[in-house]
Amino acid sequence: MQLEVPMDVVEHAASIAHAAGVKVVLNPAPAAEISGELLSKVEIITPNRTEIQLLTGVAVTDLESAERAAKVLLDRGVHQVVVTLGSLGALACDGERFVHIPARKVEPVDTTAAGDTFNGAMCVALCEGRTLSDAVRFATVSSSIAVTRFGAQPSIPYRREVDELFN
Repeated sequence: MQLEVPMDVVEHAASIAHAAGVKVVLNPAPAAEISGELLSKVEIITPNRTEIQLLTGVAVTDLESAERAAKVLLDRGVHQVVVTLGSLGALACDGERFVHIPARKVEPVDTTAAGDTFNGAMCVALCEGRTLSDAVRFATVSSSIAVTRFGAQPSIPYRREVDELFN
């Protein structure tokens, strides 16, 4: 889920999913305050630097500050945190250990669909049984392709394009 729909809808959907044993993945975009009740139902949250600063009060400027901010969300009940860091890649925490996944070096032309592409690809990889760090690596490759193209939907890569770079 993401926050482009009313917060009460997100909270209701998370409650239904959580009660049914379905893992909730939340991309907190656009940035907004999130209740502790909603956070407690989130398996994985995927904030960028701006979003995690709003949620935690920790300004993220590097990997160390990203880890500090992620720990705040873990302490608030989220099980796993993935902080997207643009050209630095992503920092993933499965609840126990932190793993930095570097970004592919590309010339970005439009970042409109970067977050949506990242989250969609990560969820695909998780559904295929990949570990969180592998899923984030897959997502990082996917979003690195998307930012090299203009537009939202037209920039999202085909699976074969991601597989060529991922494998």
